[in-house]
Amino acid sequence: MKSKQWYETLFENYGEKYDNECFAQGTIGECDFIEKEINHNKTLKIIDIGCGTGRLTIELSKRGYSMTGIDLSVSMLEKAKEKAKQDGLQIDFLNHDARNLPFNNKFDVAIMLCEGGFPLMETDEMNYEILKNVSRSLKENAKFIFTTLNGLFPIFNSIEEFCASNTDVGNATYLKNTFDLMTFRDYNLTKIVDDRGTEKELECNERYYIPSEITWLLKTLGFTKIEIFGAKLGAFSREDNLKTEDFEMLVIAER
Repeated sequence: MKSKQWYETLFENYGEKYDNECFAQGTIGECDFIEKEINHNKTLKIIDIGCGTGRLTIELSKRGYSMTGIDLSVSMLEKAKEKAKQDGLQIDFLNHDARNLPFNNKFDVAIMLCEGGFPLMETDEMNYEILKNVSRSLKENAKFIFTTLNGLFPIFNSIEEFCASNTDVGNATYLKNTFDLMTFRDYNLTKIVDDRGTEKELECNERYYIPSEITWLLKTLGFTKIEIFGAKLGAFSREDNLKTEDFEMLVIAER
């Protein structure tokens, strides 16, 4: 039997705790930005890759958009469906691996925020499969909005210090961060207590990307206009040029 990867174990029975994490608190501002980027066009079909508990999917659905949310975690999707039902919303929440999506030319817009799968995979090839599957799921004229870890940050800053300063009591803690300059991967020990009160200690690694890498990867997939900005929680803006202090980058790609 195949052993589970750290990100699969992390998101088991984690729906309640996930919604309380610091990085999940920017929903309204992020949806405001997305709406502006798509000109408030409610005829567009939007897919949320790595939707988790559906925070963005549900908020955009409330605003009148046609939403589909996909995630690898069954327990996170159950929480998303429960929240949508409470709000009286009809949303397709589907259990799929972002490396193997069943869609072809179906969506006008894809969003993938807060490391929704990419760049958590264990190899660069697997991360690329996510981008490739998102691209295949989009129509010919489409927009792809996502965030990913900024590879410029760990060259100039401490990942462990940043994570410690942005973690509240009861949320996930990140320890023993080791950044590998040859692979641009951060290896760390993540400790969480899940919704059932079970303590978990996971050996994780995440891939950081520099802007030129992201640009090249997206160009190979047919995106012709690629713009990269700094990503401030809940306050995305085209006015924020990417800096070395930005932990994440915001990518807007069109074709």
